[in-house]
Amino acid sequence: METAVVTGGAGFLGSHLCDKLLFEGLKVICIDNLITGNVDNIAHLAGNENFSFIKHDITNYIFIPGKVNFILHFASPASPVDYLQLPIQTLKVGSLGTHKALGLAKEKNAKFLLASTSEVYGDPEIHPQPEDYWGNVNPIGPRGVYDEAKRFAEALTMAYYRYHNIETRIARIFNTFGPRMRAKDGRAIPNFIMQALRAEPITVYGDGSQTRSFCYITDQIDGLYKLLMSDENEPVNIGNPEEIPVMEIAREIIRLTKSKSKIVFEDLPINDPKVRQPDIRKARENLGWKPIVKREDGLKITIEYFKKLNLE
Repeated sequence: METAVVTGGAGFLGSHLCDKLLFEGLKVICIDNLITGNVDNIAHLAGNENFSFIKHDITNYIFIPGKVNFILHFASPASPVDYLQLPIQTLKVGSLGTHKALGLAKEKNAKFLLASTSEVYGDPEIHPQPEDYWGNVNPIGPRGVYDEAKRFAEALTMAYYRYHNIETRIARIFNTFGPRMRAKDGRAIPNFIMQALRAEPITVYGDGSQTRSFCYITDQIDGLYKLLMSDENEPVNIGNPEEIPVMEIAREIIRLTKSKSKIVFEDLPINDPKVRQPDIRKARENLGWKPIVKREDGLKITIEYFKKLNLE
């Protein structure tokens, strides 16, 4: 039985990834220090003989006995709220944590998948963003702690590929949503849903014309798994190319929740990207992947999840 290690496995993406790997017949070792992860996300796996959880900070040495076939590095604060409150930890997990995870891959001769991000493109000057675009990032701005941590992680991953001949994969993940996101995640969809459910004013930053592209969690996980099992060692965008203004997503959530919330505006955060849309030709051609879940269908499922959270 093949074994996969998932760092950040108690987080939103990581926990769904653990589910997918178990479903595909792998043994899964989940590692998380629970700074932003939550054991509730993996509670349903308790008692599964093929799943184990280790509470550990991966910026320290990672010891895993026995054979490991895959290492999926998903440990990192991932929302602006998190990485602005945890700037040093974000930089450390992107640098030291990636180094430790790659060291484990080298020791075990395991295939390594890095969870990178569309944030490596910064506030892009090319639209939509293809993988060969180098980005427009402010390295010393408040968002730089996340952007540069991921850019460094990509560079380190490619160095291990070239120098140590480690099999590596790099996923540039665009905005993803679905159940297990935190109510206070700080990103647009959970913010809007919780405000709508509580009939609070819905906070839109700037004038709401900035665009995002939202991928439902099952599509994202399918893309990540296909990338893991592929021969593609250079970065691949995994996201939904359907672009939508932030104002429109706020209105859509108000309609779906039947909320009486009104939209209010606040200043746009520093270096907030004005556009975000993946060019997914590489994923289509090399992985045979494209998103299939309609945004409205995904939002309905996500709203039901947050309704339960709101009642607790």
